[in-house]
Amino acid sequence: MLGPVAAWDSDGVPLPLGAPRHREVVGRLLVARNRVVPVGRLVADLWEDEPPAGGIGALRTFVAALRRALEPGRLSRQPSRLLVTDGPGYVLRAGREAVDAWRFEDAAARAAGAPPHAAVALWDRALAQWRGPVLADFPAAAWAAAERARLEALRLDAVERRADALLATGAARSAVVDLRAHVAAHPGREDGWVLLVTALDRSGRHGEALETLAHARQALAGAYGPDAGAALARTEARVLGGATGSATEPTGAADGVWNRTAAAWDRSVPARSRARLHATAGLLRDLAVTGAAGLREAREHRRELVAAAETTGDPELAARIIGSYDVPAVWTRADDPAGAGELVRTAARAAARLGPGGPPALRARLLSVVAVESRGDAAADAPLPRAAAAAATEPWRLRAERAAEEAVRLARRLGDPAVLAFALNGAFMQSFATCGSAARRDALGAELTRLAVDHHLPGHEVLGRLVRLQALAGLGDLAAADAEADEIDRLAHRDERPLAAVFTSWYRALRTCETDGWTAARPRYAQLLAETAGHGMPGLTRGMAVLVALVPVMRGDAAPDPDDFARLDAGPYRPWLDPLLLAASGATERARQALTTVPRPPHDLLQEALWCVLARTAAAVGHQEVLCRARDELAAADGESAGGGSGLVSFGPVARHLRAADAALGARDPSFRGSADGGA
Repeated sequence: MLGPVAAWDSDGVPLPLGAPRHREVVGRLLVARNRVVPVGRLVADLWEDEPPAGGIGALRTFVAALRRALEPGRLSRQPSRLLVTDGPGYVLRAGREAVDAWRFEDAAARAAGAPPHAAVALWDRALAQWRGPVLADFPAAAWAAAERARLEALRLDAVERRADALLATGAARSAVVDLRAHVAAHPGREDGWVLLVTALDRSGRHGEALETLAHARQALAGAYGPDAGAALARTEARVLGGATGSATEPTGAADGVWNRTAAAWDRSVPARSRARLHATAGLLRDLAVTGAAGLREAREHRRELVAAAETTGDPELAARIIGSYDVPAVWTRADDPAGAGELVRTAARAAARLGPGGPPALRARLLSVVAVESRGDAAADAPLPRAAAAAATEPWRLRAERAAEEAVRLARRLGDPAVLAFALNGAFMQSFATCGSAARRDALGAELTRLAVDHHLPGHEVLGRLVRLQALAGLGDLAAADAEADEIDRLAHRDERPLAAVFTSWYRALRTCETDGWTAARPRYAQLLAETAGHGMPGLTRGMAVLVALVPVMRGDAAPDPDDFARLDAGPYRPWLDPLLLAASGATERARQALTTVPRPPHDLLQEALWCVLARTAAAVGHQEVLCRARDELAAADGESAGGGSGLVSFGPVARHLRAADAALGARDPSFRGSADGGA
């Protein structure tokens, strides 16, 4: 819609919509936004002057041709799922991600609630949807007038709000060029002039700012009369007075209080004081939940803050700073494994300095840091055991599990709900000692949710519900998982927790795959991969494209096509992907050698999925040791979804992969008897 009416398939190939009348039908139905347009209304809109006698017949011919163009793979007698006959008319049942105008609206809504650095990228993504004027090939159509005006107004607002976000990030100079073009094309937009004047002034071009003020007054007076321009007048007073402030008027009361309080803090609190360390710790904790930019900044500055606290030589102060960062954590792969490992060692040192007689609340918090930051294999201090070897005790995992257990025990004894919530977060991160732990995680999530509701801990309520969402998806209870996803979205909107929506969006793609199949889920996954790439959670997003590409492979029986993975960054999943691709390419011996040295999958939300990948590869190349180990590990998850507990992707029922492993083992050893404990 945002340009000439056009359509493409999922690979970006243009679809032949036909003559102008055909495209006009598409445009008219899109304007209806998934509502039925009666046949008589369509005919009247297409032929505004005087509908021909055969207008209804012609419309039906257009619709038939469009159905062939939009769904080229549909069988001739199969009803259309896109351009649908519904009662007295037609409706185009398109998902929001399938229409550029709706993608623009959704990206703009996300940008409006994002902090400035993230907002600039989101506004750019929203504006990139525009290829030209709305429904450009039907500029005079009366049926398009209202929607054209609405969308154009939203576009102009997006241009200005993007510029305002740029100013908030300090990139005033970058905003000037686009704002000049904007006010030249739309001289009656007072907000555009205010933003341009502000951008020029903040770029050090004071004279140009004053000159632009004069042009703006002339333009606004010509458009609206001599009384127009109250916001411009306030901007002029600010520029002449040398004051800084927000470009948008009026400045929010909360922002003003923030600025004045921050200035008073800097004047009143001595440099290098402990109060500054404590305040910074609290600020970083709050910053981490504001969105992608805040999370990245908090992660970087946290390391510096901990180092500064350690240099004071005060073990209790250092412990308080280290243990204060109780930001809810739901993804089980660290964003910065090296930094997480260092933090684990720092927290362990602080706990040792306090000793067993130290303050119990501090000790519980430090142990919770150890448990949370030891997620996956972040705390490993030796090479990971090989998948081909028998399961063995790993010292770093044992330390992390014991830290989680002691933290929960101390927190329960203290009766402090905030400390207990942090400890339960650590217990969740250490609940992956074996496959098949979804039921245990569901119980942990339920306890954390009740605790958070009873004691008003909004961040940990979202965490508890996310833990339950993942566990319920792994257990196949999609109705209960849907309810959790809806409640998470409500809480995230109320409490301004934008990153929670990343997980609910991925869950809904997983659910689409489970209920409607891979073909329906594929475009949703493609959109999510693009949208979440910059969300400040590389532990979640890096390599995710490979896991998504493995979904149809692992849910079916065919070998993967290595070409499908050639351009994808496998990230941390490379060790488990490579043997599978080698086997698929016919390099059997190289695949066997790779399986011999591949490490066991991390103890995290994707361990069942990666064991299934190893089982598939081992069965293909006859690697008995890895196949037996994979079967043994997966046996405990019989009844769960392979990867579904991540809330992101599912490789189908674990039971199916177990049957395939049993069949492969039985074919090589007729004496094999598959059993619940995986014995061979």
